[in-house]
Amino acid sequence: MLTYGLPRSGLAIMAGMGEDVMDERTGSPATGAAGGRPRTGLRAMVVEDETQLAGVIGSYLERDGFEVAVVHDGLEAVEAARAVDPDVVVLDLGLPSLDGVEVCRQLRTFSDAYVVMLTARSEEVDTLIGLSVGADDYLTKPFSPRILMARIQAMLRRPRPLGTSSDALEGARTFGPLVIDPLGRDVWLDGEPVALTRTEFDLLAALSERPRMAFSRRQLIDAVWGPSWVGDEHLVDVHVGHLRRKLDDDATQARFIRTVRGVGYRMGTGQ
Repeated sequence: MLTYGLPRSGLAIMAGMGEDVMDERTGSPATGAAGGRPRTGLRAMVVEDETQLAGVIGSYLERDGFEVAVVHDGLEAVEAARAVDPDVVVLDLGLPSLDGVEVCRQLRTFSDAYVVMLTARSEEVDTLIGLSVGADDYLTKPFSPRILMARIQAMLRRPRPLGTSSDALEGARTFGPLVIDPLGRDVWLDGEPVALTRTEFDLLAALSERPRMAFSRRQLIDAVWGPSWVGDEHLVDVHVGHLRRKLDDDATQARFIRTVRGVGYRMGTGQ
């Protein structure tokens, strides 16, 4: 486990932990990274100023085959992300130097990593602020590390970018000036590429796959985040808001994403 800016006290805690973590149900040591899954080639970054919690999360990730970097400071997290190029970032909201919201905002300028925000505050406004800068999911402290790992694995089971090919557009979906290529995971608006996060693309792909269907928030969560996801279903609204801004759409115009009152959302025609 690679650690950035770890204070001496944190080093002592992690050295005492070794490869083991504490089982959240029994309080006894759980199987560590050495007895975990084979390396997956995926990289994870844990950004958490509570050194013991960061160590536990990192150990669970290592046990699941991730290469793990741990950072305890917001400014260092941004620089570390450029070096590590993580696939997944577990990001605490309350950090020294830069808070988690600003770290996430800066990450989104150069990284499409999945971001899970951790917060000690349960107020909806904190959740919505975190998601508004590009976080894909969130957990409120205290939480089970097993739940966190289940959320991460669910995100990673989504289709990953496959790149483009000469026949990629054969399966493209067209809605007026909007073109969605599920195979290459590309989106164009008026012939120009649209940069979406992985979660934004997955949501748009789910809506466009069955354009005549009105999806409830729960149905979209099942399709994008997975049936086991538990939390505030209004995170769908936040990501729909992101999509509308990036597609130069809005709730009144609704060319591409329509609100179905009392139900949820459906795909628009592009007209």
